[in-house]
This record gives sequence, structure tokens and C-alpha cells, in this order.
Amino acid sequence: MKSERPLALVTGVGRRAGIGAAIVARLAATGWDVACTHWSPYDDRMPWGQDEGRDEIAAALELEADLEDPATPSTLFDRVTAELGDVRALVLAHCESVDSGLLDTTTDSFDRHFAVNTRASWLLIREFAQRYRGPRGDGRIVALTSDDVVGNVPYGASKGALDRIVLAAASELGPLGITANAVNPGPTDTGWLTCDLAAALATRTPLGRLGLPRDCANLVSFLLGPEGGWINGQLLTSNGGLS
Repeated sequence: MKSERPLALVTGVGRRAGIGAAIVARLAATGWDVACTHWSPYDDRMPWGQDEGRDEIAAALELEADLEDPATPSTLFDRVTAELGDVRALVLAHCESVDSGLLDTTTDSFDRHFAVNTRASWLLIREFAQRYRGPRGDGRIVALTSDDVVGNVPYGASKGALDRIVLAAASELGPLGITANAVNPGPTDTGWLTCDLAAALATRTPLGRLGLPRDCANLVSFLLGPEGGWINGQLLTSNGGLS
């Protein structure tokens, strides 16, 4: 059912322990209706597998979305707007992320990373901008990015390309009243870190701990709100001072 609350679409909400789920929870608690996507075959390929408790995620609508398919962004927006109304904010939290370096990355993996992390993000931004009907100045785009690239070449390279697309959106979509920013949350404790790596990263961080999903969610919530309306075209690193 459509409501009077503004609507956000958040991609990449596959696990309750992830940043995407924290963003959904924070937005739902601060006055947003939220539609979100996940892609079960990706989780099946990863060590953690599927999260059977996804029904606890506080979204008004949750959809499977194969973002490797270039037709998905359009059909996704069709479904969301038909069921919940016009989207006011787009949060790109999805990713393809499989570790490999310069010498062992396959062409299939390289192409899949760019299809999901870069091309799909561009197409989602385009759909959002073409369909935006909200008040001028209230439209928001936030994309999660990363500067991790050594030993993770296709992921880091595709995220670097995403950054450029977001910066272009900040300029080109400004006349529509839409802001666009990228957020780099740094290493975040979502269950993928080994104990040794987690301890090493916490030691290197001035605040003495790892990033938590809610840390990123709080920043995204601020950027989507009225107080964040003058922040545009920024690549924001929010990692407790690690870098």
C-alpha cells in the first residue's frame, strides 16, 4: 500500500548482518518506507550462504533482483513504483565481490563485476532520474564504494568506475533537484573478516575498533535527510580514521 512517507529503494540487502540491512532499519526508524533487493544466487556462491532470517528486515517490499541482467533496473522500478509509489531516494549497497588479483582474475569474473557494480548502478541511477517526481531538492542518490583493490582487482576497479558515475550524476542531475554522493565505509564487521584481520584492522584504527554496519547507516540516513541536502558530488570516507 502506498503511504505518505517518502520511499527509498536500497539494493543489496542480502543478510541481516550486512550494511544494507542496517541502512534499511535506520531509514525505517527515521520516517522512510523502504523497498530493497537481494540476489540469492550470489549468497549461494559465497561462504556465508543465504540468510534464512531475511523476513526480519524492516522493508515494506523485498525483491529478488539479478543486477547482472541489464533489463533488471527498469523492471525493478516498474514493480516498486506500482506497489509503493515514486522513489525519493536510491541507495546502491549491492556488489559483486570475489577476491582475485591482476594475474588470476578471469574475464568472466571481471565482466560480472563491472556488470553488477558499475553498469547496473548507472542504469539504476538513470531509471531513478528519469522517473523522479518528488519535490525539487529532495531527491537523493547514495552509493557505497571502496578503495580496496590490491588482490581484489575487479571489485576495486568496478567501484572506482562507480565513483565517476556518481560524480557525473551530482552535476548532471542537479537541475532535477537530486544530489548524488558516494560513501566509502572502510572495513566493516559484517562477518567476513577473520579474527586475525579484524584484530589487526582494529589496532590500526585510531578509535580502536572496526566499523559497524550502523556507522555507515547513520551517515546514509543523514545524507538522505533534509540536513544533507547541501552535500553533493562528494566521495566521503567514513572509517574511523583508518585511512
